[in-house]
Amino acid sequence: MAGWARRGSVGGITVTETPEATVAHLWGEIDDALRQQAGAVLARALDRNLPIVLDTGRVEFIDSAGIAFLIQLCTIGREEGLAVTLHDPPAVVSEVIEMLGLTELFDGQTPAVNA
Repeated sequence: MAGWARRGSVGGITVTETPEATVAHLWGEIDDALRQQAGAVLARALDRNLPIVLDTGRVEFIDSAGIAFLIQLCTIGREEGLAVTLHDPPAVVSEVIEMLGLTELFDGQTPAVNA
């Protein structure tokens, strides 16, 4: 079997709610298998109506579905008047963002996370 074959996602999205923000912690492999978790995070973040922090520091792999989630959360959050920031993107995330020409969407988005 080819070494690149994937057996399923080993990753997740968890949320920490602080008085100042909703922090989405993404870890491991961020792909289509996390669609339901991503939708729940988006709904919760919009419901709280506080700034949103996307903490990607522990992401090991991200595919187009994962990038689409980041774009969707950023775009919808900002349309709703919420500050959305990308925190601590590892090379695997920042390189894809740059390759897709999305740097301006996430530019300067690295605040401290106290969660």
